[in-house]
Amino acid sequence: MTDQNTAATLQNAPKKKGFWGGVWLNYKRNRAAMVGGIGFLIITIVSVLGITPYDPEHGDFDNVMAPPTLKNIMGTDNIGRDIFSRIIVGGRVSLRVGVMAIAISATIGVTAGLVAGYYGGWIDSIIMRILEVVLALPGLLLALLLVAYLGPSLTNAMLAISIVFIPPYARVVRANTLSLREMEYVTAAKAIGAQDRRVMFRAILPNTLSPIIVQVSLLLSVAILVEAALSFLGLGVQPPTPAWGSMMAESQQFIDLAWWMSTFPGMTIFVTVIALNFIGDGLREAFDPRQRRR
Repeated sequence: MTDQNTAATLQNAPKKKGFWGGVWLNYKRNRAAMVGGIGFLIITIVSVLGITPYDPEHGDFDNVMAPPTLKNIMGTDNIGRDIFSRIIVGGRVSLRVGVMAIAISATIGVTAGLVAGYYGGWIDSIIMRILEVVLALPGLLLALLLVAYLGPSLTNAMLAISIVFIPPYARVVRANTLSLREMEYVTAAKAIGAQDRRVMFRAILPNTLSPIIVQVSLLLSVAILVEAALSFLGLGVQPPTPAWGSMMAESQQFIDLAWWMSTFPGMTIFVTVIALNFIGDGLREAFDPRQRRR
């Protein structure tokens, strides 16, 4: 009878949440984060699928600067191209640049931060001095200078944004590595003869994932903004390929005649950036140990 009661008690006992389960539960409690996640997911799916009602590069000269209607829900531009179709294709470009730039900068920045924090000494000093040179200029200005030097193109814009975002990752990972390298499990790994590379990437890196993930979500929104700024100035994606920034640049001289040409691309950038910021704030709270204890 005692064994049956014990078994029943264990079966009815609440199961302990795993780390990622607790993170997800905390994230779901944040309504703004959930709305941002759903919104960004919709934007991503629509942009990646790229299904457009009209050819985004084909102009209908009989339908120039037409206001929003059931036929063209966001109107047409100065040469009759459907704005909704161009926003969808432009979203694919912006997301590709943002994601690739963040992937490159995160890879280099995380590696640099691990090496600097783990070894310390002169290696740490050299890496951090190099990063301080990058940080000496505002991010957008540095990206402008790099693209102006390399030449305007999608690839060069991606590389410029990647370089700008290396320091934030390196500094976050370095700070965490400096504290984690003194932990007992790291000392134990060294004592049994584990190579430095294995210690860094198997023992230390997994415990720095939380701030890295938060940085990715927040910096992705900034990367999309920087890409839009570069395209607005003619240094990013080149015509006839549509991009949100270049669409706003093209609408400047027609803003009094066709408000929709600038309003809809601008609203798309705004919604995307706000959604990513909601996601970043939600992840920051979800990874907070004080929130997980609740």
